[in-house]
Amino acid sequence: MRALVQRVAQASVEIGGAEFARIGHGLLILLGVAADDEEADAEYLVLKIANLRIFADGASRFNLSALDVGAEALVVSQFTLYADTRRGRRPDFTHAAPPELAERLYEHTIALLRDTGLSVATGRFQAYMQVKSQNDGPVTILLDSADRQRSRR
Repeated sequence: MRALVQRVAQASVEIGGAEFARIGHGLLILLGVAADDEEADAEYLVLKIANLRIFADGASRFNLSALDVGAEALVVSQFTLYADTRRGRRPDFTHAAPPELAERLYEHTIALLRDTGLSVATGRFQAYMQVKSQNDGPVTILLDSADRQRSRR
């Protein structure tokens, strides 16, 4: 699984011209699921996201997590995080999970995030959405659950 995590002052999702979800200060999380992902990948990402120290303390240092500051989270399904652009001009999405698996793991990730105590809003799986965000910093970090199996060298 991949999560593109953006620290935001605010973010929202519109579907069909109507606002569907909105958060204030917190995290916009674009979440992609790979074909070989499983629940352990979601668990890894949720622990990283909830505890990622990307919020400033009194000395303006990244020392606080979303949990520490009571941040909100907006989670949006984003299969295009698995685009393969190595050949040709059209992205290939064969590494992205099929919709049934992706939706199950997307919903599982949301449930796990809520279990941490974060206030979580969502987009709608497989919907065409307009995502608006006011980045804070900007701070944008890409997390990949495959990293848990790689050495730290």
